[in-house]
Amino acid sequence: MRTALVYHEEMTAARLLWDDPECEIERPERLTAAVERLQQGGLEQRCLQLAAREASEAELGLVHSPEYVSLLRGTQALSTEELQALSGQYDAVYFHPSTFHCARLAAGAALQLVDAVLTGTAHNGFALVRPPGHHSQRAAANGFCVFNNVAIAARYAQKQHGVRRILIVDWDVHHGQGIQYIFEDDPSVLYFSWHRYEHGRFWPYLRESDADAVGLGPGRGFTVNLPWNQVGMGNADYMAAFLHVLLPVAFEFDPELVLISAGFDSAIGDPEGQMQATPECFAHLTQLLQVLAGGRVCAVLEGGYHLESLSQSVCMVVKALLGDPAPPLLGPMVPRHSALESIQSVRAAQAPHWTSLWQQGSTPTLSLSTFLPERRPSAVSPGEPKCKAAEAQTSAVLSSLLDQLHLYATPPVRTVIALTAPAAALVLPPDVLHQEGSAPREETQAWARLHEALTQDTAFTALGKVLHLLNGILDGQVSSGIATTPAAAPTLEVVLRQGLSHGAQRVFCVALGQLDRPPDLANDGRILWLNIRGKEAAALSTFHVSVPLSGTTGGFLSCILALVLPLAYGFQPDLVLVALGPAHGLQDPQAALLAALLRGPAGGRVLVLVEQECTCQLVGVLARVLHGEPPPSLGPFSMASPDDLQALAHLRGQLGAQWEMLQVAAPSGVP
Repeated sequence: MRTALVYHEEMTAARLLWDDPECEIERPERLTAAVERLQQGGLEQRCLQLAAREASEAELGLVHSPEYVSLLRGTQALSTEELQALSGQYDAVYFHPSTFHCARLAAGAALQLVDAVLTGTAHNGFALVRPPGHHSQRAAANGFCVFNNVAIAARYAQKQHGVRRILIVDWDVHHGQGIQYIFEDDPSVLYFSWHRYEHGRFWPYLRESDADAVGLGPGRGFTVNLPWNQVGMGNADYMAAFLHVLLPVAFEFDPELVLISAGFDSAIGDPEGQMQATPECFAHLTQLLQVLAGGRVCAVLEGGYHLESLSQSVCMVVKALLGDPAPPLLGPMVPRHSALESIQSVRAAQAPHWTSLWQQGSTPTLSLSTFLPERRPSAVSPGEPKCKAAEAQTSAVLSSLLDQLHLYATPPVRTVIALTAPAAALVLPPDVLHQEGSAPREETQAWARLHEALTQDTAFTALGKVLHLLNGILDGQVSSGIATTPAAAPTLEVVLRQGLSHGAQRVFCVALGQLDRPPDLANDGRILWLNIRGKEAAALSTFHVSVPLSGTTGGFLSCILALVLPLAYGFQPDLVLVALGPAHGLQDPQAALLAALLRGPAGGRVLVLVEQECTCQLVGVLARVLHGEPPPSLGPFSMASPDDLQALAHLRGQLGAQWEMLQVAAPSGVP
């Protein structure tokens, strides 16, 4: 995999030349801080580095009017007084003699990134740019934005590369109304934006930023607005929005390219957003998007005004694009009441347009959590000064969180496979390691006594390799691995017991095929067992769940997005086990998608056990996705069956109170 990093130091030239508290936060240090952090972390050196080029005026004209481009061209010759006067004609904008050049570089960087990804020069990438772009409209600068970089990139991808379907994900804390206006009647571009809204009291104060603004004419349903009506949204809220709104719609849309309007004023510490999402959350969001469009993901910087939070978040996204495992998410994974209200409203607004949403329904469940008190502040504009005491408190919290993040060490080996027999036909990335060693014979013999089947030669050899691989994962030497065994059921039991005895606090186990939960395993909350391919949907306990395997694309996706991942992220495991037993029933792309998505919850610590009868092709595709490559497409979207939907609704009703990441509606009776 190659990740492109597009940047040009001349984009730091534009700066504010007069006193304006509203605009002073958009400053050159936003870029230099991010670049320095990438260099310090060795990330810049791992990327394909591309110097940004200027977008041509014809390329700018894909979105902007000739008169507006001409006006901006003229700013190069204006005096400071004239620039200030012109800036005053727009909302939250300043111009500098270098603005036109910087803005052309910003748009050109996005185009260069799209070219690199769509020609195969790079698989994905990040364009570090300023000024940002998502507020800019056809003939107006707005909110620090001059040219709409991502919108231009989308039109360019369509015209130059023939891309038919583009997903734009705008996770900036402000609504990107410029992008919405440009594509609101266009069904070839799906635009998703979450944003601080506060019932219209936060900038840009637009009615069309609310959930019921879904697009116009043929574009109805292709604008998805998720308004945050209170501050303080955190990791659980952002993940719930992706799992229950964005990803179901995105899979149904089936994009050929994903563009991210990557604003980090939605991260903790930022004075604009006043949100609580930590930098590693953006690595998880990026990983989730990488399973779409064959992994063709282009991130373009938008906002972000707390330099430490911004630079750390940029690094997290770049690490995810490079295929590194995302650090585990910090803090309790419980969505806020206000977030669930917003998710419920957007699902209701979008359900007429997307079968993946109206099929799932939304049954409120009673929450057992105590929700934190939430504020409803008065209207706030970009750059408005905030309370100094609150800023100091937030900075202290951010510093503590970043200290925890620095303690997380990426294992030196990303992916290992442990096979019991040579596989000449196996095609793997060059740095996936073939494990040769085994656990000490005495250790293997001790565990093999649990089951007579494990004392047989091949099973015993496989068990030794599995234990050696498991110990490497739990000791922090290996991130993830795949092991084959002729005796999946007894080997899985040994792995569960050894995992807990070796220091894992919580193990999330997804068992497929003819694999039952060992009856004498302790039901003490340390193992969450999910069997896919059970005969019926059943929550046998809070930590023992069974669900049938769907025969449709839509049903399989609903199971993964509405059940498997919410349980996994809510449980916050130290280790994820995926066991593909006899007659597991998964097609290779389904198994690959499941493994790719389960890289997130435990910080990349995933062990996949595969019954030895499975093919080399399956082992190869699993190794590639665990190594960070995108999974193959599931093929055309097909609706879930009524039985699938009933099974999921039944489980959500049973488990929603205990596992609040399952909820898609605000619980009744909670203030």
